Amino acid sequence: MHDTVSPLQGASLSIAAFCQQPAQWKSSVLGALCFSVDAIEVDVEVPCLRVPMQRLDAGNSICEVWHGSGQLTQGRHGAIHYHHDDDVLFGVIVLPEPIAGAGKTPLQQATESAYQQVFTLLDKLRYPYLFRVWNYLADINTLSFGLERYQQFNLGRQDAFLAHGREVVGNVPAACALGFGLSGSAQGPLTIAFLAGRVAPLNIENPRQISAYQYPQQYGPRSPTFSRASLVRLGQDEVLFVSGTASIVGHATLHPTDVVAQTRETMANIEAVLAEANRLASQPSFNLASLFYKVYVRHPADLAPIRAELERIVGASPNAIYLQADVCRQDLLLEIEATAGHPLVFMSGQQD
Repeated sequence: MHDTVSPLQGASLSIAAFCQQPAQWKSSVLGALCFSVDAIEVDVEVPCLRVPMQRLDAGNSICEVWHGSGQLTQGRHGAIHYHHDDDVLFGVIVLPEPIAGAGKTPLQQATESAYQQVFTLLDKLRYPYLFRVWNYLADINTLSFGLERYQQFNLGRQDAFLAHGREVVGNVPAACALGFGLSGSAQGPLTIAFLAGRVAPLNIENPRQISAYQYPQQYGPRSPTFSRASLVRLGQDEVLFVSGTASIVGHATLHPTDVVAQTRETMANIEAVLAEANRLASQPSFNLASLFYKVYVRHPADLAPIRAELERIVGASPNAIYLQADVCRQDLLLEIEATAGHPLVFMSGQQD
């Protein structure tokens, strides 16, 4: 490990603790993702994605906060609020779903518009490489306009990639797409946060799985556009973004009714991604205990067995937060994403 401070740092703390931080601390914040089922009030000067998801493990809320280095610049482009330093840009965009038209569903239109705005901004400010994208949408498994909403999202996302001449296989960012709200609830806006930079990441695939962008059409008319992980080198430091990972081998869901087995399979996939990352990293020391986890749980009643199995596999109390969310396939009971770095460390803050 280097003794220097990483150009990209993360912290995890409650919304109340985040809001109480001094101005000097906030001046280094690139942006945040805040999760709470209640109304969220966060400093408007900080790009903050507000996600209506219940925290299951402790407290009423959690903020994942990303810090930059040096002088930060903030701005707005269309619906995007962003901060950036010399190397990294963090942005958030929230778009309502419009009235259906032009042969495209409302969600498909919103997704395409959001990504078009993201790519236009990145081209304008010369941060050409998407490192990591977090996508949250209402009722992800609901069927509407003859197509599951997650599949509508994939259509809009890929249309935007293609419109901007972006690759849709291989060199694609790490990402996740999760649902909030119970089926049949009022649709919420499409909410997206993203990290981008000026250095091309190393995109990582999982040898246990078919790449998501090569899924067969049984999963929808367009494949998901993301890599299994991205390894970003910033100066002498490296940050690993592990995409949302689930109990999928090849392209098929395994253990559809067994949440413990799904947890075990998910962690086996993350271990396989770490092995690939260590093969490419200049400092091959990524391991399960070094990761900061976000665990998305479909059924709150499954929290205890998921948590116990995760602790058994990691061999220690993992640095993790647990959120109630709908996963992209109805037979998936959980999804886990993770982040690690040298010397990136996520530190837990105060609880609500």
